Amino acid sequence: METISPFVAIRRDLHKIPELGFQEFKTQQYLLNYIQSLPQERLDVRTWKTGIFVKVSGTAPRKTIGYRADIDGLPISEETGLPYRSEHAGQMHACGHDVHMSIALGVLTHFAHNPIRDDLLFIFQPAEEGPGGAKPMLESDIMREWKPDMIVALHIAPEYPVGTIATKEGLLFANTSELFIDLKGKGGHAAFPHLANDMVVAACALVTQLQSIVARNVDPLDSAVITIGKITGGTVQNVIAEHARLEGTIRTLSIDAMQAVKRRIEALVRGVEVAYECEAVIDYGAMYHEVYNNPALTTEFIQFAETHTDMNVIRCKEAMTGEDFGYMLAEIPGFMFWLGVDSPYGLHHAKLAPNEAAIDRAIAFLISYFSWKGNME
Repeated sequence: METISPFVAIRRDLHKIPELGFQEFKTQQYLLNYIQSLPQERLDVRTWKTGIFVKVSGTAPRKTIGYRADIDGLPISEETGLPYRSEHAGQMHACGHDVHMSIALGVLTHFAHNPIRDDLLFIFQPAEEGPGGAKPMLESDIMREWKPDMIVALHIAPEYPVGTIATKEGLLFANTSELFIDLKGKGGHAAFPHLANDMVVAACALVTQLQSIVARNVDPLDSAVITIGKITGGTVQNVIAEHARLEGTIRTLSIDAMQAVKRRIEALVRGVEVAYECEAVIDYGAMYHEVYNNPALTTEFIQFAETHTDMNVIRCKEAMTGEDFGYMLAEIPGFMFWLGVDSPYGLHHAKLAPNEAAIDRAIAFLISYFSWKGNME
């Protein structure tokens, strides 16, 4: 029989019950049940929607150090074949939030038994994948009362081996925005196209035009991505489609580029309305602020990792990844870092299977870092 650590077992439990944003009811209850099993003398536990705040009182606090773990899953059908695969059809922890939660519980467990000088605030945040839980959680009364002086988070990185962390000062993740465009024309019989306005044709033309924006409207020294990941249109093969919908994402490394991309999208959509005699509606959905690491705290963290631990530290480049932790970093000094989990399949893949050896390594590393940071003179 396989022998696994308690927090690997917790990860497997959580992996079975992925839930979408603000629907994490089973997940929240699982977390609460575990937290309630810890010594409560220094813990103050409060819920917010499907999220949880846990404050660990320090022995002689001067500041509060925050640590955030996201808890939601993705609308993806799992294909790992693992014995502890998702029990929720069409939902999966394909971004590693089950790993994030198990690491957070491991660190919380240590400090519930072994408090440090400063206060610690553990934030279990819902809806990171959408519609976005960080911003409203940041604006909650609980956060206003317990707002930390600094905040930290990690994200698993399948491309790095176990025992590796990667981060950088300044911009780490991009500004992101969802993109939904609905086109409405006039349906009709496939044999009489001149009597209809075909929205499949309009949608195809628009997708092609959208790809010109990055190439011809964004400063080549800046960076942007426009991806249309889904197109739907029509009802049956011999009926001209009256409606089509494009679903995608925008990613940029600057606010200026995001604004320029959106202006150009709106201009092209207006042109499609005229050219194809249709109506169009644009919805930008959830928009995430860039993840900008506080330079001083990040440099200090990197130096600690390089000199006090056996972790391999990589100064990585910025990525077009989106993360709503950026909203927290916009108001609270802090940083995010990548944690290597050595998987051949990437984030949001139906076969993502992180190497679970990373869990206990990360717990030990964060215990060491927070102990050092929270006891500094």
